[in-house]
Amino acid sequence: MRNRQTNVIVNVILVLLAALVISGCAVGPNYHRPAVQTPPAFRGPDQSQQTEPQTASFADLPWWQVFHDPQLQELIRTALKQNYDVQLAVERVNAARAQVGITRSNEFPQVSLNPNFSGGKTDENIKSNVFQLAGDVIFQVDLFGRYRRETEAARARLLGTRDAQQTVILTLVGDVASDYFLLRDLDLQLQITKETVRTQEDSVKLTELRLQHGVATTLDVLQARQVLDVANAQIPDLERQIGQTEDAINILLGKYPDNVPRGMPLGIETAGGWTWSETLPPQLPAGLPSELLERRPDIREAEQNLVAANANIGVAKAMFFPQISLLGSGGAAFGHSQFAGSYIGAPLGVGTYAASATQPIFEGGALRNNLRYAKSEQRQALIGYQQTIQHAFGDVSDALIGYDKYHAVRERQEQSVKDLQESVNVSLMRYRGGTATYLDVLDSQRSLFTAEITLAQARNNEYQGLVQLYKALGGGWN
Repeated sequence: MRNRQTNVIVNVILVLLAALVISGCAVGPNYHRPAVQTPPAFRGPDQSQQTEPQTASFADLPWWQVFHDPQLQELIRTALKQNYDVQLAVERVNAARAQVGITRSNEFPQVSLNPNFSGGKTDENIKSNVFQLAGDVIFQVDLFGRYRRETEAARARLLGTRDAQQTVILTLVGDVASDYFLLRDLDLQLQITKETVRTQEDSVKLTELRLQHGVATTLDVLQARQVLDVANAQIPDLERQIGQTEDAINILLGKYPDNVPRGMPLGIETAGGWTWSETLPPQLPAGLPSELLERRPDIREAEQNLVAANANIGVAKAMFFPQISLLGSGGAAFGHSQFAGSYIGAPLGVGTYAASATQPIFEGGALRNNLRYAKSEQRQALIGYQQTIQHAFGDVSDALIGYDKYHAVRERQEQSVKDLQESVNVSLMRYRGGTATYLDVLDSQRSLFTAEITLAQARNNEYQGLVQLYKALGGGWN
């Protein structure tokens, strides 16, 4: 009896091993990265030419070497720890990893045990206790690679989810930096406006004093108050924008709305002109265009979607072929019975094995249309991959042009502010000397105030261009 049970188990194992050996092929196309035509160089600031390719790339720097403000670095670290989008992205990776395990389990035999214990007593005073232990083994022979292709697709989706997580991190680092620079720009605009208010208050007092001494007119006083009124009206609006930007930063940090601590100011006005907290280079290296395909996580995610769609074609093709299942069962029963004071052992061993195959004959076109659907999904994924690459190169070109032009605008605006400051000084001297009207002074002061606000905005645009170039090149996530 035991030899029979052993033979059954050995036969089942041999059949399973043979099935594993012969299930070495998989229908459907193997994935090969499609050839994508990319430009030999990034389109540079001069829109009629292209920049020469450079080995080094600005995006190779980690974000803490790009954004030097210690307070900004601390904000980014906090956001990476607490931001809810990042936490969701991590959980999506965990879920995709578990899904790979679920899908891959179909490639292995499914084993189950069924223990059972029973006993009883008859009218003839016969007692019995029996313990049964049975086991079942079910194995779907993957002759045509259906389950292996499903596992391949699941692994690709896992890698795509990880790339999506890196895209979330890249976006988060850029958004925190962008909002922080906007906040510092608004602080600077508020500082300029308040200094203009203080200057104009002194100017109004001086004009009123000159009116009292008969060397100025009421019109001069009213004109002096115009610039003061305009500056005063802008203060509440700037404070509103500052508060709302602080709220946006705190949401990115995973916090409730609150104040945001500041680090280095965006700029400080000195006797020699404006001094900036950080000097930005006029140009930044973009690196080799071919490296963009590996550096941008959204491109890698699009490629993994293509890998998964390609594997699903194999899954759809495998459905046309027979589905073979192997079943093995074995068990033993141990017990004893009591009759007239004696015990009789009753060992028993059983075992069975079977194989079955299912071949689709007529499915109403379901299998053919399922294959068509899988092929269409693959073509859509290929188009999406190519489109993502195209948009990436467009992002880099826009960022290179934007950063270069913002830098040029800021330099010219600095010179404009210096010229207007000199114009205000000269007009004041002429007014006090009686050779100019106060309208000349008013025009100069109004122009200077507008130019200083524009200069602060130009500096912010330059920083925003830096952030956009860093994001476009795929830096900042590692």
